[in-house]
Amino acid sequence: MSEASHDQSGGPAHRTVEMGVAVACIIFGIITIFGSMQVGIGWDASGPQSGFFPFYLGVIIVLSSLMNLNSARAIDGEREFATWYQLKQVLAVIVPTTVYVFVLPYTGIYIASMVLIGGFMMWLGKYPLYKAVLYGVGVPVAIYFMFEKWFLVPLPKGPIEYWLGL
Repeated sequence: MSEASHDQSGGPAHRTVEMGVAVACIIFGIITIFGSMQVGIGWDASGPQSGFFPFYLGVIIVLSSLMNLNSARAIDGEREFATWYQLKQVLAVIVPTTVYVFVLPYTGIYIASMVLIGGFMMWLGKYPLYKAVLYGVGVPVAIYFMFEKWFLVPLPKGPIEYWLGL
C-alpha cells in the first residue's frame, strides 16, 4: 500500500516538534552538567577529573540547543512535521529496536539479534521466511566468529548461549 493512499493530514506541527526536541536536549545537557559537577570538573595531579569533558559537552549541548530553540520559533506554525502514517512507520522501527535493547541482557545479543533481523526482514521487508531465517541466523553467527573467535571480544550472552557453551 503506498503512502499516498494513507491519511496525510493532522500530523504534529514542525515548530512544535523542533521546539520539543530542543527543550529535551537542553534538559539532557543540564543533567550532564550537574552530573559532571558531582564527580569533579577540574584538574588534579593526574590531569582532568572524570567530569571535565562531559561538563563542557553538556555546556555545548545546552548552548546549541538554545540556538535551535530560537531558530524553531521562526518556523511556520502551520507547517506539518510529518503525517501520522509517516510517524507510524518510524515507530515500526523504534518500538522493536527498544524491545531488543531491553531483552538483550536476558537473551544475549545473538538470540535477540536473530529475532530482530528475521522479524524485520519478514515484517517490514516482506522477505520470504527462508531468507529471514538465513540472514537472521547468518549475521549473528558471523558476528560471533568475528568478535568472539577472531578479535577475542566477548559480547553479551544469555542463558541459551551459556547452555550451548558459546
